[in-house]
Amino acid sequence: MHDADSHIMEPADWLVPYLDEPTRARFPKVWTDANEDTTPGDAVERATALHHDPAYRADDEAQITLRKNFLATGSFLNEDRAGALELLGFASQLVFDTFTSPHALRFDRDGDHELAVAIARAQHRAVLEWCATDPRLLPVTVVPVGDTSAAVALTRAAIEAGSAAIWIGQYPAGHSPSHVELEPMWAACAEAGVPVVLHVAGAGANVMAPDFFDNGLPPVPDFHGGDTNFKSIDYLSIPLPVMQTLNALIIDGVLMRYPALRIGVIELGATWVPGWMRSLDSAHEAFRKNETRLQEMDLRPSEYVQRQVRVTPYPHEDTGWTIANAGAEVCMFSSDYPHVEGGRNPIARFERSMDAAGLDDSARERFYVENFVDLLGPVLDRRGVSIGA
Repeated sequence: MHDADSHIMEPADWLVPYLDEPTRARFPKVWTDANEDTTPGDAVERATALHHDPAYRADDEAQITLRKNFLATGSFLNEDRAGALELLGFASQLVFDTFTSPHALRFDRDGDHELAVAIARAQHRAVLEWCATDPRLLPVTVVPVGDTSAAVALTRAAIEAGSAAIWIGQYPAGHSPSHVELEPMWAACAEAGVPVVLHVAGAGANVMAPDFFDNGLPPVPDFHGGDTNFKSIDYLSIPLPVMQTLNALIIDGVLMRYPALRIGVIELGATWVPGWMRSLDSAHEAFRKNETRLQEMDLRPSEYVQRQVRVTPYPHEDTGWTIANAGAEVCMFSSDYPHVEGGRNPIARFERSMDAAGLDDSARERFYVENFVDLLGPVLDRRGVSIGA
């Protein structure tokens, strides 16, 4: 099977060697104790000592899905990631950073396009070098789209350098993601077979307006038991900006014009997808009379989703139901390794859900292998990655 979501746990200073001096002065660290209460400043030092301890490493296999974040094998020491891949049993992994790219996308969303681009340039070099130890590690590079000419240039350079996927934000950065000046970006990705991906960490500092949390009651802990991550009420809003971005790309004809373009929707859940697909088709039917862009579509909007959009469910969702209602082409497996959100045994949870839905072996093969291969096929070919059993 292939893993559509894994992460580097970057040390706070990991980007420093790749930044120019003016950017380094403005952005010296990708995380600090002040904004990451789950990541104490000495976490890397303590974890490094453990990873160099033979007694600790002797339990790698037994603990491969139990140790999380900096404690997990290959979480930040790239020379250990290939071994982790073997223990996990994955043929390949898309590799996102954890802390870095969300900053670039947040600066872009808030109008500081120059800083966003400078961080993105450094991130490209850092993640490509980190993944260079094994061709099965598929590097994801961030591209802020606020400065359209810079976005096109960054995309072309990233593809040429060996990027496996281009990560954009789900929040607008001054214009629609379907803006005509971004056409060369979609064209370059489609021609190279490099997908564009959206991710839960795409600059979503506040998924909901803060007023929703002013309910007169004591604050509640987040998923980790702290106060910097999602709570239940804003978790439910995660898909909303994603839908808006996808709506623009579909309704404004980007997916129609570039049928080879693939979009990955990563760590953003999937239960919302079947209803959203129905809503797309309803909008198409209701507004087609007066909108030329809808009249020009050669497929129904939901058919573009099935052809070109691939989505990773959370393990706690009813994945079997989603596959049954969205179509077998849409959903694909991810582990979120080494993050806590991936759980201790995501495969077992996916299997139970697919058992309950009565899905056959063909649907499971699509989920674990074929839909990922559809998303990344040309990239896998270029890297010599085995695509199936």
